Amino acid sequence: MSRHNSIVDQDTFRELALENLQHASAPKLGYGFELQRREFFKLLGGGLLVGMCVSAAAQESGAIRRRESEDDLPKSLAAWLHVAEDGKVTVYTGKVEIGQNIRTSLSQQVAEELRVPMASIQLVMADTALCPFDMGTFGSRTTPIMGPQLRNVAATARETFISLAAERWHTARTTLIAADGKITDPHTQRSITYGELSRGQELVTLIGDDPPLLSPKEWQVAGTSAPKVDGRDFVTGRHKYTPDMARPGMLLGKVLRPAALRASLTSFDAAEAEKIPGVTVVHDGDFAGVTAPDVLTAARAVATIRAQWKVQPQTSDATLFADLRKPTAEPGETYGTAPHHEVGSVEQSLASADKTLAQTYTVAYIAHAPLEPRAALAEWMDGKLTVWTGTQRPFAVRDELAQAFRLSAANVRVIVPDTGSAYGGKHTGDAAVEAARLARAAGKPVKLVWTREEEFTWAYFRPAGVIDVKSGVRKDGTVVAWRFDNYNSGPSAIRTPYNIANQQIEFHPANSPLRQGSYRGLAATANHFARETHMDELAHLLGMDPLEFRLKNISDPRLAAVFDAAAHKFGWGREKSSPTRGFGIAGGVEKGGYIATCAEVEIDPGSREVLVKRIVAAFECGAIVNPNGLRNQIIGSVVQGLGGALFEAVGFNDGKITNPHFAQYRVPRFSDTPRVEVEMLDRKDLPPAGAGETPIVGTAPTVGNAIFAATGIRLRSLPLVPDGLPKPS
Repeated sequence: MSRHNSIVDQDTFRELALENLQHASAPKLGYGFELQRREFFKLLGGGLLVGMCVSAAAQESGAIRRRESEDDLPKSLAAWLHVAEDGKVTVYTGKVEIGQNIRTSLSQQVAEELRVPMASIQLVMADTALCPFDMGTFGSRTTPIMGPQLRNVAATARETFISLAAERWHTARTTLIAADGKITDPHTQRSITYGELSRGQELVTLIGDDPPLLSPKEWQVAGTSAPKVDGRDFVTGRHKYTPDMARPGMLLGKVLRPAALRASLTSFDAAEAEKIPGVTVVHDGDFAGVTAPDVLTAARAVATIRAQWKVQPQTSDATLFADLRKPTAEPGETYGTAPHHEVGSVEQSLASADKTLAQTYTVAYIAHAPLEPRAALAEWMDGKLTVWTGTQRPFAVRDELAQAFRLSAANVRVIVPDTGSAYGGKHTGDAAVEAARLARAAGKPVKLVWTREEEFTWAYFRPAGVIDVKSGVRKDGTVVAWRFDNYNSGPSAIRTPYNIANQQIEFHPANSPLRQGSYRGLAATANHFARETHMDELAHLLGMDPLEFRLKNISDPRLAAVFDAAAHKFGWGREKSSPTRGFGIAGGVEKGGYIATCAEVEIDPGSREVLVKRIVAAFECGAIVNPNGLRNQIIGSVVQGLGGALFEAVGFNDGKITNPHFAQYRVPRFSDTPRVEVEMLDRKDLPPAGAGETPIVGTAPTVGNAIFAATGIRLRSLPLVPDGLPKPS
């Protein structure tokens, strides 16, 4: 793949490798079962098949491979495409549709290069028996990595059809035109469809290193707001999510949950449950559950089981941040080698700075709270296992199932229906493993759907964190020293995008008291919150305008451009903040995207309630593939970011989650939603980057900075106002 077709460089590749370690670090529920090994086969019909070989550095799906499944994975196939005799185009990708609309944007890019109508394209996504291996749908990597891969494949198919037509007509291929699913000779006006050219053919074509691609400036299908593929099915209820699915003879499952986190089962009596007609009880180590003809019977059966659990004393959220500062037993075990970045001399520059500032910022655990809770439908047949489940990493879940049941990966198939959101919370196969164990015992397909309480208790959380920042500035506003230490929340976006000569930046892994893992943006939200709040504090320390201060320390023109765009659209500086109304600004860089956000907040002087009235987000991620899709992603990120900014936090005490329901765990409501205005900078001179994660990082610091502008109260902990704004001291 040529460099102009991909933005993957060595720094990006290293970041991706580190990020995958984070995604894989979420502790799995500790199940291990026995099952015989079998082999699994897949078949493909006739037509034109295009395979692509790329280097590992350019291939997202091959960048990191799980050691336990490496022998089962394709070594060179990154994406493939099939054109049937009727002209229908089937595209295979291991990516997952979880609401981010990549089914549409990827189809647009295939349609653009293959020169076919969008309606003729079907994407088969996230089926481990049919699709090429993929590391997972995370990190905003689909657009910059999978997009170019599928464009290359489509371009190869197009060029192959041109060659076939030229051979059939005995004419020069350079005179032929590919458009609307057919090849036309403009001199003779004859034409032939792709389907006709593929009839009777069994062609396998290996992609070249640099197939001819259109530049974004030439796009006609990509770059437009194409309607959401299958959108009608979602709004009419026709689409079936995992909880909606059924198989012949299917039973419903229910798992017996421990009395607290990190508990082990010491006593088990299921005599009463076994008396209930149609109930099968499963007990395997610390795992216990039942199957029944319906979910109510399953729940009743679990309730009759008498179990005792051994629970070790555990900490609470009251000591969380002190606990996170304690060194780990094995430093670096959480995310691999802890990143350390150092240039210049921070100590010397601090000593010579006109002003210095040292502050600590904290971030609570928060839950993903997806609309669709974890669910799985498992079916065993002839020693082979098929599982339908909502996950962002179908191949990792396949490997997890293979490991749990001692199977060859070829004997496990994972199929992911388009899923009702994940936000980084569905990397593991918890429900899949549980459903498969129940189905194995019952001898029938079993569907397991987690309750909302199970989702809030047994799923992993966004990591909590403590961040220390120490800085030095000159009187003219130049930041000369920057020391940044992150404990536990993670290394994503830990480096500053500001031009600072002397930096020392380090991530410190910690022993987390709760199960933790990926969340939208990973630690980029925590690191941007600390960094952008601190930058705001430095601006006020110097008496400078926060925007002016930031621009003075920015050398990246793309970052400066989004700050300028957001400020212009917002009307930054036209009005001054007052005790009941404040304005804030923040921004940053992550996953190849640039974000700047302005916020207007309103303070109720009586109740001290904070209401975010207006947010303006300016975002730039290279060439835009689907403008409406991008706008929706930005707005969704901003609104989701409000929850973690204002009130979302997981409470826990002695191994128990204290707010495991929506009644206690507040997410943004319609009444919390501000007016959100989006300014998108379409850089058709740059390759597209992803947008699923980056826009969320500006919300929390922007709101916090606006609160300070109004009240003079500097809030350094997320969530900012879980119980309303504190009164001035």
